[in-house]
Amino acid sequence: MSLSLEPYKGTRDFYPADQFYQNYIFGVWKKVAESFGYLEYNASILEETALYKAKSGEEIVNEQTYTFTDRGGRDVTIRPEMTPTVARMVAQKRKELVFPLRWFSVPNLFRYERPQRGRLREHWQLNVDMFGVESAEADVEIVKVAYGIMKAFGASDEAFEIRINDRRLLNYLLHKHLQLDAEGAHKLSKLVDRMHKMKAEEFLASAREILGEKTKLLEEILYVKSLDELGEKVPQGEGVAELRRVFEALATAGIKNFVFDPTLVRGFDYYTGTVFEIFDTSPVNNRALFGGGRYDDLVGIFGVDKVPGVGFGMGDVTIRDFLETYKLLPEYRPPVDVYICHLEGFLEPAGALAGELRQAGVRVVEDLTARKVSAQVKTADREKIPFVLVVGEEEAKTQKFKLKNLAASQEQELDTAGLIKALKKTRE
Repeated sequence: MSLSLEPYKGTRDFYPADQFYQNYIFGVWKKVAESFGYLEYNASILEETALYKAKSGEEIVNEQTYTFTDRGGRDVTIRPEMTPTVARMVAQKRKELVFPLRWFSVPNLFRYERPQRGRLREHWQLNVDMFGVESAEADVEIVKVAYGIMKAFGASDEAFEIRINDRRLLNYLLHKHLQLDAEGAHKLSKLVDRMHKMKAEEFLASAREILGEKTKLLEEILYVKSLDELGEKVPQGEGVAELRRVFEALATAGIKNFVFDPTLVRGFDYYTGTVFEIFDTSPVNNRALFGGGRYDDLVGIFGVDKVPGVGFGMGDVTIRDFLETYKLLPEYRPPVDVYICHLEGFLEPAGALAGELRQAGVRVVEDLTARKVSAQVKTADREKIPFVLVVGEEEAKTQKFKLKNLAASQEQELDTAGLIKALKKTRE
């Protein structure tokens, strides 16, 4: 049997150019998170399966995780998300930690599902969470971090929309307005969560199986565009006041591209308040990019006092699709400043120069082959290394080198100190 050259289905290989873009995305994530004072944390990729059954629901564990029994007979899952892990960490050290906590991480996550555009079996995800603040101000800050990341990537306000709802309002609509029992409310919330992936007739037919004649009441509230419009149809239930505070604070902060979306559920059962999603408005990539919300009960499930929490997760797959759609990715450039070529017999002085440059912080590749200089320069050009220089008899003697900018076809003669200064300046 021959071995496959392809990576495991739903995963990716990262060749240097791919890793360059991955590092760029991670760099923007970390820079913005840290600008808000969030501290980085991490944890093992393995967790006990019971954690996800309790926090994410049986459905995710049974259908979407890589779960196995280890040699000690323990049920173990490769993490499909990070929020249960960070809740466990907070619960474990709650008496030693100083609240409010502002934490972020970029974990590697795995889910067993059908690979498709924007969704793979393996991905990396920025998780940003705040613990210890019950008020809507925490929800606002989390949305502001998400908005700040989109702007740091160069996105215009017209390129994305922030859709916001509140689980308390949703629960009010399900239990009080539609008068559903717990089972019916759960079924309908799951259905509404999937409605934008279904044809309208299919959705309404499924809704009638749950609601019967009350389906008309559901239709009245699904497509409203504002809280005021909702208030004309439904008495103002719990969650409305919180949403108004969030909307007012976002507007005050200069964020205008948010909308009220009563159909926004977010699939996880642990959300308790504000939920939001960042949505790509492009017809080419018209989809939810990422989201999050408030989960005040999650830490308390470990048998300790509740700690309010709110956060979001942004995956690398969907955000790269977004950046490619809007041509916002930077031009690929390897992390090399200069490629040093050499004439036959001058490999040793070329290596000595490379050593001097590296000691000064310049990133250098030495050509170690015996090829012609033209072939060496061609390699640098193909690798997109911006500068080359050649070490021969004259250069070894005078210690002056002709630094060539390949893209501009410009050349300047410099000594070693000049090389260091010029090459470092090109990074600015």
